Amino acid sequence: MATVSRGDGVNLASAWEAVADHAGERLALQHGGTSRTWKEFETRSAALAGGLSAAGVGRGDNVACALFNSNEYLEAEFAAFKLRAAPCNVNYRYVENELAYLVGNSEAKAVFFDDALAERFDAVRDRLPHVQLWVYSGGDSCPDWAMEHEALISASPPAERVERSGQDHWILYTGGTTGNPKGVMWPHDHLVQLVTRTLAPAGIDLPTTAGQVPAMIDALEAAGATPRQLAAAPLMHGTAGIGALFALFQGGAVVTLTDRHFNPTELWETVERTKATVISTVGDVFCEPMADALDEAVAAGRPVDLTSLATISSSGVMWSQRVKDRLLAHATRGGTGLILNDSLGASEGVGFAGKQSADGGDTETATFTLGPNAAVFSDDGRRIEPGSDETGLLAVSGPIPVGYFGDPVKTAETFREIEGRRWSIPGDWAKVAADGTVTLLGRGSVSINTGGEKVYPEEVEEALKLQPEVVDANVVGVPDARWGSAVTAVIEVAAGAAIDDAALIDALRSELSGYKLPKNILRVDKVFRGPNGKADYKWATKMAHDAFTGQAG
Repeated sequence: MATVSRGDGVNLASAWEAVADHAGERLALQHGGTSRTWKEFETRSAALAGGLSAAGVGRGDNVACALFNSNEYLEAEFAAFKLRAAPCNVNYRYVENELAYLVGNSEAKAVFFDDALAERFDAVRDRLPHVQLWVYSGGDSCPDWAMEHEALISASPPAERVERSGQDHWILYTGGTTGNPKGVMWPHDHLVQLVTRTLAPAGIDLPTTAGQVPAMIDALEAAGATPRQLAAAPLMHGTAGIGALFALFQGGAVVTLTDRHFNPTELWETVERTKATVISTVGDVFCEPMADALDEAVAAGRPVDLTSLATISSSGVMWSQRVKDRLLAHATRGGTGLILNDSLGASEGVGFAGKQSADGGDTETATFTLGPNAAVFSDDGRRIEPGSDETGLLAVSGPIPVGYFGDPVKTAETFREIEGRRWSIPGDWAKVAADGTVTLLGRGSVSINTGGEKVYPEEVEEALKLQPEVVDANVVGVPDARWGSAVTAVIEVAAGAAIDDAALIDALRSELSGYKLPKNILRVDKVFRGPNGKADYKWATKMAHDAFTGQAG
């Protein structure tokens, strides 16, 4: 059956159908021992789309994906795309009220959910009357108010292929670490345009229609560049989620891990078994355990075979020079030309800035080169000149989202027209050196005003984590009679570390100005982070407020 599109950009469902028609026996999905060829991926997703359609899901509707990494996650996305509906991510760590908020805010007509969330959704179903279909997976006890994923496939005739638009949406909900999550609406074709960064160095043209996709995937295969992504980070996070869309668009495959807690040993075993070419991770929180596991394998006399691995990609969280160097040392030992891609991205945009590191290259922490479509602007829209030592807001233009779902006010604040172009400006402050190097300062929404000075938590966190005694850190402000807000560090220290608070603060003086030094330090057993590795400032603020003010934040 032919794949059709309207000619206003490439639609992902139409592109994926073209891959399945042209190279149906290729691997598309792999989760543990369960694999799906492209033909199976398309056939199963078409049946799911038929089931969704029968429940009233169609063009312009939204479908929530409250799933762990799995083949089912990507089948749900493909099914929604086929109907011109938008899949949207749901954090599987959310509790009842958070789930009710996100599913309600997205106006989702269908929800794909894992067994681990069944009780939570059951408690809030009566608050979500717009949901027409609940699709269950991950266990053996499907609730009577839901339809099991495999049963829905078996019971549903495949949805017919329809004419689609490159302007259909994929919705990525932000983490909501400082406020309620917001659904960022990405047009399919804008996501597709970002793949140019991968294709251009290989001299391969970006398809402008679904009909041109087979030529692209043949060219990638001939160049030995067909991607096989191992999604180490959650698919419901932008780093792995967008990476999966890119890998599938290029006719590649997405590999997911079976352990629901990050297991670096399973990761490296999976790299060897599946011959993964790229790993999608999130900074030190993933990469340091990965380096530890590589060390342990060498010590055991069985170093990991890294020959298939070309790239490790990360965004959104600090990736330190120390950890990068450890990973590159293993690649060098194994004779592999590994590239580390460290990028400054956000749910609201890709390509703000980045750094590529290889053996012997620059691995310095938290410094990046401004992207080709990026700039730094003052709050009033004036371009910050490199080398001026002024701070400004990171912005990116080109293929960017159209806005936030159902929130025109916040859309106007974040997506602004400057210099005759539309820019995404989500609120990250930075400085630009004369050579174009960008130093990220942090998100303004979590900045701390202390004694009339502005302190960005990430800058202090990075300095803390450079100390060998500190495993992890979050930095927040707590009310203070003298300073207005006192810089407060919530830290996890290494086992056996004997450094006291005064000595730790003193060790930071070479990295930070005096006003940025923590006034309070709270030691915890473990710094809590979301499954995407990002800081949970709500949690850190409550912990700090409870400890130092006696008030919940």
